[in-house]
Amino acid sequence: MSSLPGNTDRSQFLRKKAIELSTASLRDDIVTSAFSQSKTLCNETVSIKDQNKLLQTEKLDKIFTSKIWGFPIMLSMLAVVIYLTIAGANIPSSMLASFFGWLEGYLTLGFNAIHAPDWLHGILVLGLYRGTSWVISVMLPPMAIFFPMFAILENYGYLPRVAFNMDRLFKRSGAHGKQSLTMAMGFGCNAAAIMSTRIIESPRERMLAILTNNFVPCNGRWPTLILLASIFMAAGFTGAAGTLVTAAVVVGMVVFGIIVTLAVSWTLSKTALKGVPTHYTLELPPYRRPDFINTIVRATLDKSVFVLKRAIVIAAPAGVLTWVLANIIIGDTSILMHIVNFLDPFAQQLGLDGFILMAFILGLPANEIVLPILLMGYLSTGAMIEVEDLDSLKQIFIDQGWTWITALNMMLFSLLHFPCGTTLINIFKETKSKKWTFLAFAIPTGLAIAITFTIAQLAKVFGWG
Repeated sequence: MSSLPGNTDRSQFLRKKAIELSTASLRDDIVTSAFSQSKTLCNETVSIKDQNKLLQTEKLDKIFTSKIWGFPIMLSMLAVVIYLTIAGANIPSSMLASFFGWLEGYLTLGFNAIHAPDWLHGILVLGLYRGTSWVISVMLPPMAIFFPMFAILENYGYLPRVAFNMDRLFKRSGAHGKQSLTMAMGFGCNAAAIMSTRIIESPRERMLAILTNNFVPCNGRWPTLILLASIFMAAGFTGAAGTLVTAAVVVGMVVFGIIVTLAVSWTLSKTALKGVPTHYTLELPPYRRPDFINTIVRATLDKSVFVLKRAIVIAAPAGVLTWVLANIIIGDTSILMHIVNFLDPFAQQLGLDGFILMAFILGLPANEIVLPILLMGYLSTGAMIEVEDLDSLKQIFIDQGWTWITALNMMLFSLLHFPCGTTLINIFKETKSKKWTFLAFAIPTGLAIAITFTIAQLAKVFGWG
């Protein structure tokens, strides 16, 4: 017959029992019991007119929130959205790029007609205009497809089911299920996602969401991921097969970002942000047919135009700055090349090069301008020149010594590296803390360096690339 321990061991015994009683399974049992009781009371007191609609919702929820099918369906939905985004954006992007190239010819003629100095033409046309037109042609078509599709899934009622499915994973990592909603918003803009963390009541769990939101690729990073996946990872595939492989690689990057989010959340919840996750009570709305026209128009105007406007405002001065750095010579080398030569030894250890690291640093204001800055540096013209197709763009990278390991590490660095300037400003506004803002910068940057360094060293050892 067991007995309670003596006084000397009583505190230790009680602590052990408390830990046993606070297991995730017990908390889930309590929530399940409360839900069952609530459902019983609801059935006894509430009458439902459209019983068929309720049954249809319950049948769909058994599939979409199933422990077996829930996650495969989520990944399939994401893959479809990314596939349609890639497939649908190619032609409009090429058309916009051709249009801006045609318009640039007339702008140049205008500058020549008024006998404008070369430096003025360089700053306004080769720097400001080309950098801005690149951002518009690369970003607008994908956004015009991606955001409306996400809005349709939200209006249909599917996104709350995603939050329900992800709640189990976030709870195990010490975070809150609502973080999945802020993560979904991060697909569009991490800066806006930081503000959306206000829906999380617990300060500890809200801080976890803020510190890890950057691991979700925002709209500014989609072009980098899609472009490099297309010309390196999907090399050898054409047509629909190439698009499918590209979509699969990008989905893999997103999944890796989610895994990093959960791992960092778990680590922080055991160290700097200790605590027990709070329960997430989510009312799942019924499924409903979206208003397609209204949803597409509103998503395009509210989200696409807003993000594009922000990108242009930041890309325009960044294009000017890059042109200036590339055309001011100190000694016999431009300022841009001085920066590249300084960064190159460290960048090589990460499987990158000085140009790539320079592009990420100058791209701090916005991720959208990383690729234009990189191409400016590679082409050694101090300006973005027109690239006819993906093959010629790939040849530029290959001429700079790129391999698929370089492309992979740039994709990983783009996925994991420090938040953009706007996001960091929002983090400081929301936390009112320089310490947490610095950690929001340091944690992803440290992970990006560590992971790319590891892959680069393994590539050297095993002769990859």
